[in-house]
Amino acid sequence: MLQQEIHQYLEQFFIATGCTIEESGAGALTVQLTIEMDKELMNRPFYWTYLEKTGGIPNPMKVTFITDQEKAPPDIKGEFIHFGAPRLHQIFETARKLSAYIRLYEKPVMNAGQNVPLHPWLNVNMKISYRSDRKKDVFRSFGLNLINGSLIESFHEKITNIDLSPKIPDYCFTISPIIMPASGLKRIESFLTSEVQSQEHPWAEAAMKRWEEDTKLLNHFYEYAEEKPETFFVEKNALEDQYSPSIYVDILNGGIIYLNTLPA
Repeated sequence: MLQQEIHQYLEQFFIATGCTIEESGAGALTVQLTIEMDKELMNRPFYWTYLEKTGGIPNPMKVTFITDQEKAPPDIKGEFIHFGAPRLHQIFETARKLSAYIRLYEKPVMNAGQNVPLHPWLNVNMKISYRSDRKKDVFRSFGLNLINGSLIESFHEKITNIDLSPKIPDYCFTISPIIMPASGLKRIESFLTSEVQSQEHPWAEAAMKRWEEDTKLLNHFYEYAEEKPETFFVEKNALEDQYSPSIYVDILNGGIIYLNTLPA
């Protein structure tokens, strides 16, 4: 996951959860958290318990995330976010937990008195994990039009510059979906499954070869044993666990995005 993609993901996440993006520049993002997101992310249970007992005024935190240390201003202070950062994976988990409730609406530019239709899109952001003794993760974002069934890839990137709101704007109305979200998700899963099955997987073939070579070495080590000890079978099973190729698809987050603009 590239740093620019992380920056875009954080922007979209905090907009979707009702937080205020106070500044979003090259390599850094400053966010005023809502009470809910402060409780979810900032690990301040004693503060919130005390506040609720005393009836104090809530003061959710303002946080700065640095997404590119080379591009960020040299004097800025904040938390560096990269793919391996615990904070990013905490946000992934939060997004996963809240994803069923994320619903965003485009804020279109319109003339006075004009009523603007917003079309429903199912957005699903997924992680494809290729696993053997080596690991590789690929992130994909899909958008499925719930009216006509058209499927767009890199959907998250395509809507990054669209002004979205968790509340439907005045003088806008939503078009009822013809395709239900559950059915739309199955279409996306079917597309991705067909794509993965049609691809060549040299990484899996290479893993199988390494597995075979290490199995030969293991057999050679125990070839003079009249009866194979338990350790032989333990090591053999361990090789299978280590080298056996597998592909996992994990839904990170998603939601219904109502758009007036057709993603390019």
